[in-house]
Amino acid sequence: MTFCFYFHGMNFICLNGEIITAAEPVFMYDNRSFRYGDGLFETMKMINGRILLKEFHVERLFTSLAILQYRVPASFTASLLEDLVKNLAEKNNCKDLCRIRLTVFRGNGNLYPNPGQINYSIECNPLDPVINSFNEPGYSIGIYPHAQKTCDLFSNIKSASFLPYVMAALYAEENKLDDCVLTNTNGNIADATIANIFLIHRDKISTPALAEGCINGVMRKYLLGKFREAGYECSETGIHQQDLLTADELFLTNAIHGIRWVKNFGSTFYTCSFSRKIYDEFIRTIF
Repeated sequence: MTFCFYFHGMNFICLNGEIITAAEPVFMYDNRSFRYGDGLFETMKMINGRILLKEFHVERLFTSLAILQYRVPASFTASLLEDLVKNLAEKNNCKDLCRIRLTVFRGNGNLYPNPGQINYSIECNPLDPVINSFNEPGYSIGIYPHAQKTCDLFSNIKSASFLPYVMAALYAEENKLDDCVLTNTNGNIADATIANIFLIHRDKISTPALAEGCINGVMRKYLLGKFREAGYECSETGIHQQDLLTADELFLTNAIHGIRWVKNFGSTFYTCSFSRKIYDEFIRTIF
């Protein structure tokens, strides 16, 4: 039996450079991304036809492709992808504010032999303008207890093999949380389901180091650079669960939301004055 996979919720998608209707089947049953999680993705944000933090996304994409040993043709360039994204956003009438997902996968077949060649799809979905605002109510978060992230060569990649995050998101929903934090095999904090995590303690900013198994987030990288330029004391380090209980503030970051401040972790509650200052200084200006 052959199965086909469809994209929903948008008018058009881009598959390997060709714009097609979203109702068309695009994957066969033996797609390697479906079978083995053999793929990666980039989630980007477009505002007024401009891809935010484009250079950081491009750097992470091509670094990840090299790590995963993709055979990247000369024609697969950042310029090509930007043109395709802009054309698709125009076609879907959402270039003013949209979420873009670029998925790269290796094609069809079993584990051996490795097909190697690049296949890709692009999706564009409109966003609610409220996403550009500081989240006034604050997030409630918890720890996901049933999985630990490894700390290896592939930990920092936005891989199609996303099961711990999927299950952590389900756990958050079942427990009426806005997000869940994942730990690594050493018991330290890695990241959240769709975000990196930052702590503020006595005006010092810290976030899990890449060696702790967190995703190499684009907004994380952008903010770390801005913090250092502005003279803030910040560190990439190991963070234990206990550190969440003694922090003054917590906030989560990703390319779509920018910053989301955390109101509470269990029975520990936080303020948001520093988080709001960071939002006003470094996020509002690019949104």
